[in-house]
Amino acid sequence: MLGMNRRLQKLEESGKPIQVALIGAGQMGKGMMSQIEGMKGMKVSLTADINLQNVHDGYHKAGVAADSIKEASEATEANDIITSGGYVATSHASLAYETDAIDVVVDATGVPNLGAELAWNTIQHGKHIVMLNVEADITVGAILYKEALDKGVVYTGSAGDEPGAVMELYDFADALGFDVVALGKGKNNPLNLESNPDIARDEAIRKGANPKMLASFQDGTKTMVEMNAVANATGYVPDQPGMHGHVGTVKDLPSIFRKVEDGGKISKHGIVDYVNGVAPGVFAIVTSDKPEVKHELTYLSMGEGPHYVLYRPYHLTSLETPLSVAKAFIDREPTIAPYAGLIGETVTVAKRDLKAGEYLDGIGEFTVYGKLYEYEEAKSMNALPIGLVHRAVRMKNDVAKGSVITYADVEAEKDTFIWDLRAKQDEMF
Repeated sequence: MLGMNRRLQKLEESGKPIQVALIGAGQMGKGMMSQIEGMKGMKVSLTADINLQNVHDGYHKAGVAADSIKEASEATEANDIITSGGYVATSHASLAYETDAIDVVVDATGVPNLGAELAWNTIQHGKHIVMLNVEADITVGAILYKEALDKGVVYTGSAGDEPGAVMELYDFADALGFDVVALGKGKNNPLNLESNPDIARDEAIRKGANPKMLASFQDGTKTMVEMNAVANATGYVPDQPGMHGHVGTVKDLPSIFRKVEDGGKISKHGIVDYVNGVAPGVFAIVTSDKPEVKHELTYLSMGEGPHYVLYRPYHLTSLETPLSVAKAFIDREPTIAPYAGLIGETVTVAKRDLKAGEYLDGIGEFTVYGKLYEYEEAKSMNALPIGLVHRAVRMKNDVAKGSVITYADVEAEKDTFIWDLRAKQDEMF
């Protein structure tokens, strides 16, 4: 984001930094807190987490003096603390959007239902919302984005998250007039559709990760969700349900992403996919019908063509989120949003044989995983979106392992915000 450092410097010099509220002080949240504390022009003035110790630990690790951190349970109290230069620790997530002094709210909860409710309420309170919650975005992002436009605020995904990093390459290539053939990300572990927290536990402990989160990467759900967000932002679709998941290195990408009849492995252009062997990077495959452009790309050592790869070898997850905060506040623009509407749908698939009467659990757990389809195909199947799965969803029918679970196969015994919002979105779109 060219020049953002200088604009943030001006905010710092003005004594009016962007006041940020963070909801969720887990691994991602704590990283963001520390990153922002070292930046100019913004401040994580309020952090909410159900476990207050997480908040205090996050501020401590960021180098915030303990005597400047005050606990609050009311918005007026939080507002007074922030306007006097202090930091608020709270277990009340609603203070993030109810506190007048806050400019931008960041959702780092990772819980689809909670994220949907937080985003909706933040928008209603006239504040910008940055989502580190792709699961909520792919489920109800279309209606949240429209609501934000109507209310004159910004709804956005996060820089550093893989969808945001892919979007950075897409916007660059599209602005230059390249024909963007494919968009994708690396996957850093083999696909294991049966992975669950027990299977992932030892590796998770070694990496200091949550076993459920790691399992959601191993079973492919997170990859499907992330490329679903890219699909909804760009209009690109999976070449087949679940995408291909080819294996290769960066130098292999231009040949992999050619049509089969041209010696490649895809059936059409304008697709999203993932590749084992290029993690943690993201990529865009581009071409041009202009001979001089191809000649220049070859001269610049971008390959022999006709396809070329734009590759970003890193994504810094929540450490880059502050750039989306700044873009939303200063430029009033998203980093990534569902501009194209409902293009993809990550549907719910049975991880094992499921029986009528059983309850589902959640993403990265024992009963289900997600698989990316084109939205219209998923709709024709009456498929259940993965973001609607929670522990009060009960199976009405037996569903075999590997089969798509439909709305007709389940009943939700407890109304949730995201189910209601999804119903409104389905009516609207």
